Amino acid sequence: MCLMHGNNTKDKYIFINYLRLFLFFSFSLYALSQLLFDTRPVAKRRRRGGCDIPTSAVHLEFLMHRVSSANLNPLQLSAAIQIYVYELPRKFNEDWLVDKRCSNHLFAAEVAIHQNLLSSPLRTLNPDEADFFFLPVYVSCKFSPKTGFPSIGHAPRTIHSAVSLVSSAMPYWNRSKGSDHIFVATHDFGACFHSMEDMAMEQGIPGFMRNSIILQTFGETTWHPCQDVENIQIPPYISPLAIAPYMLPPEEQKRNIFAFFRGKMEIHPKNYSGRMYSRGVRTAIYHRYGRNKLFYLKRQRAEGYQAELLRSIFCLCPLGWAPWSPRIVESVVFGCVPVIIADNIALPYSHAVDWNAISLKVREIDVPRLAKILLHVAATNLSVIQKNLWKEENRQALLFLEPLRIGDATWHLLDLLSRKIGRSHATRSPRALFNTEI
Repeated sequence: MCLMHGNNTKDKYIFINYLRLFLFFSFSLYALSQLLFDTRPVAKRRRRGGCDIPTSAVHLEFLMHRVSSANLNPLQLSAAIQIYVYELPRKFNEDWLVDKRCSNHLFAAEVAIHQNLLSSPLRTLNPDEADFFFLPVYVSCKFSPKTGFPSIGHAPRTIHSAVSLVSSAMPYWNRSKGSDHIFVATHDFGACFHSMEDMAMEQGIPGFMRNSIILQTFGETTWHPCQDVENIQIPPYISPLAIAPYMLPPEEQKRNIFAFFRGKMEIHPKNYSGRMYSRGVRTAIYHRYGRNKLFYLKRQRAEGYQAELLRSIFCLCPLGWAPWSPRIVESVVFGCVPVIIADNIALPYSHAVDWNAISLKVREIDVPRLAKILLHVAATNLSVIQKNLWKEENRQALLFLEPLRIGDATWHLLDLLSRKIGRSHATRSPRALFNTEI
């Protein structure tokens, strides 16, 4: 059983924690001594709420805030948090990385988040200090030899095995029944772990995960059993390294493709399983606009896909099996206006990204009017949408950069996680004081 960390890393974090404690107690002792021996007249004191407050008390408050901000909240999140990352046996994560697809496909946020947490200043090696506990289980790296897509049927069993391991070795899962534990489920329908919606709904979220926090790409604006759990919706993964060569100023690109889509578009909307792919939306787009010169529609992926995105004004993002699509992030990153065709879809980080200002939503029933809608936008407010879209903070918010940066996708999920501090059992540390207003 491997649940211990390397000595070098442990020594480093022990030193940092001791340094933080030394600074905290030094500042606190100094400010407290000033408070006890403040003999200055009332005129030199500040008032709050009608009461005289010695300036040294104000100084103490200021110092406590600075210590809290600089040491306990280094990423300036909504609240100071610390996260313990379980070190599981390699079979749960590291061993899968021999297949390079594991860290680069659309579900690979599970890898990126884990790697960023390992080097994050929020990480603690002392689980007694932790607000949250992260279980790094890679369940999207088992690729089907037939289709090349991830096979996730094993996911509930694998994650349950990891939970059994940590709950038998350490007390933290049992203490909270998993309420302060975090899982990543970046699949079509989140922790329901099935790519077909009817099967996903029937299967549901595994019982042992229903009390935990799920980081998932799936989200709808209406109730859905696959999001009926405490969750944070995150963007699908797009490799920052893969797109780096194409990261040119979007406003400088010559965009000569009006409406673009490249991907799976079935001529007949029912596949071998008898289910209607994309609820027939992609088929309708292909039949109606396949010969329309305004539309550049291709049914297979090909080399030069990124260059086509850079040349496009509007990028169609219709639903597939699930409502969300990596095309939404790709469109934003390459400066192409996302045209989202997926009823009831919820979009990630809507607290920070103004999706109404940078994208278009078209109802599935309005596909026959799609050309008219896009032409109207092009003639009226396209330049305003593009100006909003091309802001650097929008691109950064949707990318899992390594190492993480303030404002990127990992940072935003950590900020949203910090707002769930009420789920933490670590309430008796000095951070509990720092997270309350004085």
